[in-house]
Amino acid sequence: VLLQAYGGGLVQAGGFLRLSCAASGMYFAITGMGWYRQAPGKEREYVAGITSGGRSDYGDSVKGRFVISREKNTVYLQMHALKPEDTAVYYCGGNYDYNLYEYELWGQGTLVTVSS
Repeated sequence: VLLQAYGGGLVQAGGFLRLSCAASGMYFAITGMGWYRQAPGKEREYVAGITSGGRSDYGDSVKGRFVISREKNTVYLQMHALKPEDTAVYYCGGNYDYNLYEYELWGQGTLVTVSS
């Protein structure tokens, strides 16, 4: 299974972006999908995760602003009220064990830049 992330770009503070991550191959076997991000000079940060059973969770810094969803082979991350501190490379992940936080499959990353 391969993961392909896309949808990043440049947006002004307060704006909206939607990231997508599409799984190819036996995507129906992927039971957990989610997003991490990494800003320059900072550690990787958990953003959000969702299981095929419908459970989801969010990192504290994005709760109330980001929404994760999944439809078939694609996981989406709707990012509202973006802040400059949301600037980072966003990576999507997948797993086969319904885990919301740990992933063994990774996409290539997509850059989100939020200008002030």
